[in-house]
Amino acid sequence: MSRADLIPYGILLLRFALGVLFLAHGLLKLLVFKPAGTAGYFRSLGLPGVVGYLTMAAEIGGGTLLILGVATSLVAIVLVPLVLGTIVMVHGAKGWLFSNEGGGWEYPAFWAVALVVQASLGSGAYSLG
Repeated sequence: MSRADLIPYGILLLRFALGVLFLAHGLLKLLVFKPAGTAGYFRSLGLPGVVGYLTMAAEIGGGTLLILGVATSLVAIVLVPLVLGTIVMVHGAKGWLFSNEGGGWEYPAFWAVALVVQASLGSGAYSLG
């Protein structure tokens, strides 16, 4: 098997990792912080509480679609503003390093770049889309 033969599997690995991350973040909001708690947190940021519900839906739905490989490029590019929003609303003021108290913006910035790469590469192997 040549390196070129492995490209679709590398794309699959990226797609699966991104999907699991989004699904985990969405389920954390849903099952641990609960919808009302998530909405309250978003209100504490100065955003309407409904943005918390929309974020949960985007993370759970988007993560599931990425894992399955359905509309991968579209889903990945639609999720970029969500991740960039975390930089603007939460992590940007905490400095660069994600290990800083409250988490800096290095991780969400990398996550946004990985989403753009995924959008440009498509679904890879074993996708339903």
